[in-house]
Amino acid sequence: MAALDDLGGEARLRTLVEQFYDLVENLPEGSNLRRLHGRGHGVDHARVEQFNFLSGFMGGRPYYREKYGHMDVKLMHEHVPIRQDDADNWLFCMNRALDDEGHNGPHIDKLRAVFQRVAQILVNDVPDWEETGTRRP
Repeated sequence: MAALDDLGGEARLRTLVEQFYDLVENLPEGSNLRRLHGRGHGVDHARVEQFNFLSGFMGGRPYYREKYGHMDVKLMHEHVPIRQDDADNWLFCMNRALDDEGHNGPHIDKLRAVFQRVAQILVNDVPDWEETGTRRP
C-alpha cells in the first residue's frame, strides 16, 4: 500500500480528501453517500475525519487514533447501512479523486486494492434508517 510519503505527504493527502469529498458532493454517484453523511455529522466533518484516519492508516501521524483511541474502520461504520452500491460509489469517487490528483504507479495500485478490500468489509445488512425511522449518530 502507498505510504503517506509515497502519496506526497500530508498536504497531498489533504488535497486528495478534499477532491474526494468534492466529487461526493457533486457527482450522482455521491448522492447516497451524501444522504448517509447527512444522517451523521455531515460531509464537512467527514472531510476532517477521513484525513485524520487516512494519515494514520498510511503510516503518518495517527490523528484519528489520538482523538478516538482506535482505528477500527468496521466499528466506525457499524451503525451505518452500507450496501454494495454504496461501497462501489465510494470506490468510484476515491478512484476518480486519485486520478484527478495525478496519483499513479504500483504504490497507488496497492492503495486502490486496499481501499477495495476495506469497502467490501463495510457492506452490511443494517436496516436503512428510512425503513426504521431511526436517526443515527
